[in-house]
Amino acid sequence: MEPFEFVRAAGIQDVLVAIRRPGSRILAGGTSLVDLMKLGVETPSTVVDINALPLSMISVEGDALTIGALASNSDVAVHPAIEQHAPAVGQALLSGASGQIRNAATVGGNLLQRTRCTYFRARDWPCNKREPGSGCAAIDGINMGHAVLGTSRSCIAVHPSDLAVALLAVDAYVHLASVAGERRIAIGEFYCQPGDIPSRETVIGPDELITKVEIPITNLNATSSYLKLRGRASYEFASASVATAILRDGDIVIDAAVAVGGLGTVPWRNRTAEKLLIGKQLTQESILAFCDALFAPASATPSNAYKLALARGAIHRTLRGGAEW
Repeated sequence: MEPFEFVRAAGIQDVLVAIRRPGSRILAGGTSLVDLMKLGVETPSTVVDINALPLSMISVEGDALTIGALASNSDVAVHPAIEQHAPAVGQALLSGASGQIRNAATVGGNLLQRTRCTYFRARDWPCNKREPGSGCAAIDGINMGHAVLGTSRSCIAVHPSDLAVALLAVDAYVHLASVAGERRIAIGEFYCQPGDIPSRETVIGPDELITKVEIPITNLNATSSYLKLRGRASYEFASASVATAILRDGDIVIDAAVAVGGLGTVPWRNRTAEKLLIGKQLTQESILAFCDALFAPASATPSNAYKLALARGAIHRTLRGGAEW
C-alpha cells in the first residue's frame, strides 16, 4: 500500500472541498477501497473519511423512500420500510457478502464498488479499466464469469453490485452533491458502459459525493423481488441475478420491471422488451419472447454463454413463481 494523507471530515462541505484534491478517494465502510489499496490497484494520495457525516437515515418522505449514502447494508436490508415498499432491495443486500461485511459496507460504497474481474485486480495483467490503453486480458483469457451484455473491444468486466440491480428495477435515483450544487440522476443513467473508456464507470464527477438514494413508493415497487444464482450459497458474486416487479389485473400484466445482474458490464434493463409483457399472461411463450428481446444484444464467449440460459431460467422462475418451464 502506498503512503497517503488521511483526512477525517467533520461536515459535508469539508468533504466536498477535500475531494477536489487530485488523487483523493472517499472512505466509508472501506470494504472495497481498502482491498484495492492493498492490491495496489487504487493508490490515492488523499483518503477522505466521511463516516462522521449525517447520512445514515432511512425514512419515508412523501411518496419516496430515502436511504442515506452511509446507511449500512445490514440496516437497509432489514428495515420495515424497505420490506414494505421495495423488498427486492433488502433481498439483494442479504444475498451479498457476509453479515460482518454488510455491517460495515454502506449503500453509497456498494454502488461505487469496482469489478471483481481477476485481471483488473491483478497488476501483472493488462487491463483497460485499471490502466487505459493497456489492453484487456479477459477477452482472450479465462472469462466464464465475465459479461455478455454491454461489452466492448476494450472491456468485458461484469458489474458486481446486487443492490444496483434491485435499484434499477424499482426506478431509484441517486443524489449527488458538489461545491457547485446538487443533482439527481436516475440509476439507469448512473452507470457507463465501457465503450472505449472502461475506466469511466459512472457519471459521478471527481468532486461529487453520493448523499442518498431515493426510491419511489409505488404499487409496482412493492411487488419487487430478487433472485441470485451463484456457484455457492455465500461469499459469491452472481453468475446471474434478476430483480422483478409485476402488477397484474387478474392474469394480465399491467406493469412490469425486470433488471438482470451478473451478465452486464452495467446493471441491465430493457424497457422496450418489458412492453412485450404488458397486456399478456405470464406464459412460457410470453416470457420467452421477452427474454429473446432482452438478450438480443448479448455477445458471449464459449466460456460464459451458459449465463444466458441461467438468466432465462431465473426470469422464468421469478415471473411464474417456480412454475415448470
